[in-house]
Amino acid sequence: MSAEATIYIDGGSRGNPGDASYAVVLQPAGGGAVVEESGYMGKATNNVAEYTALIKALELAARHGFKSIHINSDSELLVRQMSGEYRVKNEELKSLFDEASALRRGFGTVAIAHVRREQNKRADELCNITLDKATKKEPKSAKSAAPKTVKQVNAISDGRVRADCVECLQSAQACWSRGEKLPDAAMVWDQLWSILEEANVLRK
Repeated sequence: MSAEATIYIDGGSRGNPGDASYAVVLQPAGGGAVVEESGYMGKATNNVAEYTALIKALELAARHGFKSIHINSDSELLVRQMSGEYRVKNEELKSLFDEASALRRGFGTVAIAHVRREQNKRADELCNITLDKATKKEPKSAKSAAPKTVKQVNAISDGRVRADCVECLQSAQACWSRGEKLPDAAMVWDQLWSILEEANVLRK
């Protein structure tokens, strides 16, 4: 068996936080048999589900003896945090980040790249299949099955979110005032988006 593998991961939450699942699709280099794993997590956020998928991928690769792995994820936040571009402020994510980092050190090479969701179809499909099975309920009457409006509650205070966004923009402004190279506009927007997503202001 080759010591190298490409892995696709995904995590999803219906409600954010809500019913969540993770999925891992491991493809050994050289055309070996594909290994798939998915699981229901109960109630969790999108970001926790994404990190859980990363941890499960690293554990799966270790169990199968791979030494060099390339992981693909459609979570911009996870990829940038694992690469050191973004800080991990959320305490729950910090513990998962530390666990993933520790597992990562057990390999010779671990590359983590961002891909578009359409390039991550199988992992996304497995997440949805797992959620559908785990949350399957008895059929209800047409009346009781009518959609309900659910108010989303932010997990992080509005003040904290505003402060993090201001800090992000002030950092770019400070670079400009010092005459340093300005960060790429797309990167600044990505970081703002990640702050809002982590605070449950935006949903994946």
